[in-house]
Amino acid sequence: MIRIAVLVSGGGTNLQALIDAQMRCTIKQGKLAAVISSSPDAFALQRAKTAGIPGYVVNRRDYPSNEAMTHDLTKLLKELDIGLVVLAGFMYVLTEELISAYPNAIINVHPALIPSFCGEGAYGLHVHEQALTYGVKLSGATVHFVNEQCDGGPIILQKAVAVEEDDTPQTLQRRIMEQAEWKLLPKAVSLFCEGRLKVEGRLVKILPGV
Repeated sequence: MIRIAVLVSGGGTNLQALIDAQMRCTIKQGKLAAVISSSPDAFALQRAKTAGIPGYVVNRRDYPSNEAMTHDLTKLLKELDIGLVVLAGFMYVLTEELISAYPNAIINVHPALIPSFCGEGAYGLHVHEQALTYGVKLSGATVHFVNEQCDGGPIILQKAVAVEEDDTPQTLQRRIMEQAEWKLLPKAVSLFCEGRLKVEGRLVKILPGV
């Protein structure tokens, strides 16, 4: 049973999708063992408490740099015997220390179809603003492994979502969460815990189930 830590910074809607999946027993061979927030005020911590999952705070404001925060975060993850790290709305860029400690074992969900609308500055509503400004007819979500390049790790799963003519960033964000993010993230987590993800260079091969 792989112990999973979910890193959050805000409301925790993707965390809730994982909690709901665990309640349905659709995360196979994995267990949500910790929720770690970059802010003590994140509502995601209340979601964790309600679900009986231990919550921890590594407050970014307590550290002079992302490097210093990443150092303590990596130490905590090791102390908790975490085998998979999931970024679910975590708002800070993690440095090499954590990526080296968890090679191909950090998963992120991004609210666009990478390589579109990704990289530095592409987070939250900014992603959907970019999509609407560009005028695309399809957007969606991507779950990928995290490496040293922002949004540049091997892609695990993607799902397209239609953009409607009257969309605002908020309505597009909600549709992509409901139709893509909340479905893809639990599925990718389960595939990892089942040992069904094989990284081959920049590609991820999904192995057949037993």
